[in-house]
Amino acid sequence: MSVASPDVRLEDRVRGRAFAILFAVLLSSAAGNTALQTVLPAIGREVGIPDVLISSIFSLSALLWGVMSPVWARMSDKRGRKPMVVLGMAGFAVSMLGFGFFILMGLKGLMVPLAVFAGATLSRAIFGLVGSASNPAAQAYVADRTAPADRTNAMATMASASGLGTILGPAVAPFLVFPLLTLSGPMFAFALIAGIVLVVVMRGLPESPDEIPERGGETVHKPRARVRWNDRRIMPFVIYGFLLASAQTVNQQTLGFMVIDKLQISPAKAAAFAGVAMMAGAVASLLAQWGLIRMLRLTPRQLLWLGAGCAALGNLIVAFSPDYHTLVVGFALCSLGYGFARPGFTAGASLSVGHEEQGAVAGAISAINGASVIIAPVLGVALYKWAHPSPYLMNVALLFGLVAYALIDPVMRRVGDATAPREARDEAQVVDASSIDASGPH
Repeated sequence: MSVASPDVRLEDRVRGRAFAILFAVLLSSAAGNTALQTVLPAIGREVGIPDVLISSIFSLSALLWGVMSPVWARMSDKRGRKPMVVLGMAGFAVSMLGFGFFILMGLKGLMVPLAVFAGATLSRAIFGLVGSASNPAAQAYVADRTAPADRTNAMATMASASGLGTILGPAVAPFLVFPLLTLSGPMFAFALIAGIVLVVVMRGLPESPDEIPERGGETVHKPRARVRWNDRRIMPFVIYGFLLASAQTVNQQTLGFMVIDKLQISPAKAAAFAGVAMMAGAVASLLAQWGLIRMLRLTPRQLLWLGAGCAALGNLIVAFSPDYHTLVVGFALCSLGYGFARPGFTAGASLSVGHEEQGAVAGAISAINGASVIIAPVLGVALYKWAHPSPYLMNVALLFGLVAYALIDPVMRRVGDATAPREARDEAQVVDASSIDASGPH
């Protein structure tokens, strides 16, 4: 067995540090957003904003996210990945700060509910407009620096940042409800955390705008390419990802209301129980992304049908859950499925195109994650108000449809095999031959 050269070991250490910083970026953003989702139903009922209206706060932000993600992805091709990550974190910090301010005004009775709703919606829109720069840049950064053979695990690790954030957000949110700031406390706290992470990115994330580091210390210069969402190579993953993310959004946005109604307690007290349910779901998602995917060596095509199937069964349990504990079990099974499926369609799209197209694909994937939140929250909450099981039964039908789609569609069935782009296959062969020389994270 050969020993890795000092240059390769140094390169792997630098890559590992960079990926750790990007993990912190995605983690802090996910934790802040999940903390917000945990307390938002309680905020709406405390301030006096109707349930359907409070759930629509995310819609404008999601629309802007869907529109701007491809724009920021193209900008990351031209200006480099790091500047876009910096811009996105700054947008997230400003958005959380503004959101916290308007919520605080409403909780203190210093602003009428309609004005609170308008201010919170516009503050959240900053996240969709500017904060959307981080995710596609981070995904493209990872794709640039991983070989196809390693990409599913790398994407699963980055996706697990959201799962871990879903644990930390609800876990710390109750401790951030300070006497003076009350339910707006988590927003101000995560604005501060975002500022700290922003400094770490600026000081510690290596980036060269025009160069892509390759194994062995070589540098190549390649033209970047634009990839449209209806490109046949990635369109099935875009469709699958949008529908899957929409189903997950319905689960997340209705959870707080369901907990309040199941337990018949005040909205403020229910926020803690909703946080516990979200934490259970996040643990299940991490089990998939940190353990089972690697242990079972699951491929993207396997993750696609397995993930949608697990999520469908979880939604069936949630739909007919007789009590809070069954609800938590069902939500956890849903999250396990989403934890499988997200790396499946993300890595699948990445593996289906060449190296120079990674930025464009990252923008398309990030855009569908935002677009899924435009209508799904309002539709899910409206269906829930009409009949509590209805949004989850809708999800069951949708997710079983995705299982069939993943098994039938020829592009998804053959992702990663010999029909993949020649460049990706050649690079995978080189890495497979030299993988025993590498050490550290990829």
